[in-house]
Amino acid sequence: MKLALIGYGGMGKAIEALAIARGHEVVLKVNKTSGSAWKDQLSLADVAIEFTQPEAAVENIYTCFEHNIPVVTGTTGWYAHLHEVSDRCLDMKQSLFYATNFSIGVNMLFQMNRFLARLMATQKDYAATMEEIHHIRKKDAPSGTAITLAEGIIAEHPVYDTWNRSEESTPDNSIPIHSIRIDDVPGTHHIVYQSEIDEIKLSHTAFNRQGFALGAVRAAEFLHGKNGVYTMSDLLNFSMPHGL
Repeated sequence: MKLALIGYGGMGKAIEALAIARGHEVVLKVNKTSGSAWKDQLSLADVAIEFTQPEAAVENIYTCFEHNIPVVTGTTGWYAHLHEVSDRCLDMKQSLFYATNFSIGVNMLFQMNRFLARLMATQKDYAATMEEIHHIRKKDAPSGTAITLAEGIIAEHPVYDTWNRSEESTPDNSIPIHSIRIDDVPGTHHIVYQSEIDEIKLSHTAFNRQGFALGAVRAAEFLHGKNGVYTMSDLLNFSMPHGL
């Protein structure tokens, strides 16, 4: 499979190495100095993988649609436009795979988070909080992964219907998320339920970018030859055990 990498920073380089190791070819690499000429070269690729910045993501996705190239995007912070982008994808009969996090471990955490929230829904003495830690180059805060985790709690726990940044005033119906930026931290997420007598914590700590990169390459392999809008749930085919 021939890949275009839209965004060739640390993540793009990690994706390139894994893609080549899995027998794929990288035919286009786009960075901040590429200008707009790369758009005319997209037709060389079978699938594009996009990891850039929130303000660029939607335009990059639309460029792939216009060139009939399936696109996997790991950029977060643009999801206010997700409904519009998904509708355009379907209307144009194009292909989009989006994820707040491509790590298989994190996607397992998503499932465990929802299950724990369902259990905690009957335990009124516990309050939920969250913390996410990333490298200083990550612009969006909270992270897309943290927002996905908060949305998982909201879907299963009747007390919570929103989230907010921890530095803001937090009403009882809101999950506070504390965002920390430290150099060279790939990503850490904690979900904490605390009462006066104890706490329960779910955590995921990434040691490097390899898990994210592998998930993105697997997403590209999955998307090749398909039309529609897909997520990691489609790739991994997660389902909750009966009765949980």
